[in-house]
Amino acid sequence: MPARMTIHDFIAKWRRVSLGERQASQQHFLDLCAVVGHPTPAAADPTGESFTFERGAARLKARTLTNLYNQRPTWLDLAHRRLDQAVLAAYAWPADIPDE
Repeated sequence: MPARMTIHDFIAKWRRVSLGERQASQQHFLDLCAVVGHPTPAAADPTGESFTFERGAARLKARTLTNLYNQRPTWLDLAHRRLDQAVLAAYAWPADIPDE
């Protein structure tokens, strides 16, 4: 467990910090653990199975629009069909109009 930090210490420290979110996020979280007396991720979960920084980051990198469209999940296909139908109806075009 991290050394205890008071809320006043936390505020005083972070009031003067001008780092960006990415630069400061892990230390900020560790300091919050110290304020509330919670174990840090490394102490609570040394193998990184459930409580670790950026565990899902690799999976998020794979979540691109290109990959989404290549996988073409059912919900996305239905959304496109409904949008196409709405556009056709809005312009009073026939439902069987060719894509060309």
